[in-house]
Amino acid sequence: MLIRRETPADRTAVHAIHREAFRREPGVTPVEAPLVDELRADGDLIDALSLVAVRDGEVVGHVCGSRARVGEDTTSAVGLGPLGVLPAHQASGVGSALVHAVLGAADALGYGLAVLLGSPEYYSRFGFVTASTLSVASPDPAWGKHFQARTLTGYKPTQAGAFEYAPAFSRI
Repeated sequence: MLIRRETPADRTAVHAIHREAFRREPGVTPVEAPLVDELRADGDLIDALSLVAVRDGEVVGHVCGSRARVGEDTTSAVGLGPLGVLPAHQASGVGSALVHAVLGAADALGYGLAVLLGSPEYYSRFGFVTASTLSVASPDPAWGKHFQARTLTGYKPTQAGAFEYAPAFSRI
């Protein structure tokens, strides 16, 4: 398996990955698929944090990071997700490889905090904790323990306050 940056040629595959990975009912496109397109169109998708997993020449997974804000800090936090893997390739290490790669890339770029909404059982293995333990407030209190954060090398305790995803998230 190869993890690499997404290219323009991958966009159709990326959309299909999120459509299939998050499908809840037949014939209905889940919000995660157009979300990535909107983040890209708005200029909020961080190119260096939009990664694909390629297995046997096929793009089978995708993860991305987008611009985010914590309190008054608009430059040192990244919103992670969505993370999607084609159903036939789930539970085979693709998602884990993508998470490790995107966290490493975000760390290398100097971000101090990665924030996401997801399963605590899955993301805790990568060092994510309930965001409130780092004084990061969720946009929706109902998210509770599913709203998580992970510190990176550039983290400073002053990175605290209300978290805001890129505007595309509020349109879904």
